Amino acid sequence: MKKSLVLYALILSLVFNIYTYMYLSKEVTFEQEKFTKTTTKLKDSLQSITNKLSDVNYFSLEKNENAQNYFENAKSDKIRNYATLVPYVTEKLMDLNANPKGNPYTGQEQLGANKFLINKVKVLNHRWIIADYSDGEYWGEVLLKYFINDDESVSFEIIQSVIYQK
Repeated sequence: MKKSLVLYALILSLVFNIYTYMYLSKEVTFEQEKFTKTTTKLKDSLQSITNKLSDVNYFSLEKNENAQNYFENAKSDKIRNYATLVPYVTEKLMDLNANPKGNPYTGQEQLGANKFLINKVKVLNHRWIIADYSDGEYWGEVLLKYFINDDESVSFEIIQSVIYQK
């Protein structure tokens, strides 16, 4: 009886060991496959986002070599360098938000108690800017033409402005 009990214990122990080994080896394989699938999916997502970002930045001064070359023959490196030009032009346009009647380059008259202010600005190339504006109730976008004058000041001209319905 004692021998059969030891034999049963040994067989049971062997079955548990085989079961544990099979379970853990399949679990490792499953985790490796899961990791591979997740990594592949993340790489595809990253590539997709990179492509979308590239498409979005297609119309930007930073990516447009022809627009950058426009500033190569400039007299002053202070502003005419395209890397410093974008923040400079943006700052000059945003400074006009301090006007008591609102920013004059939104292309809209004040409709209510609040004035129209420019919120976001994107310099598209060496000549155009697109900007988002609002008064808290109404929202719109404006396409502007900008010029860097000889005295390093910036002048703006409204090309088209659109305001959205509530």
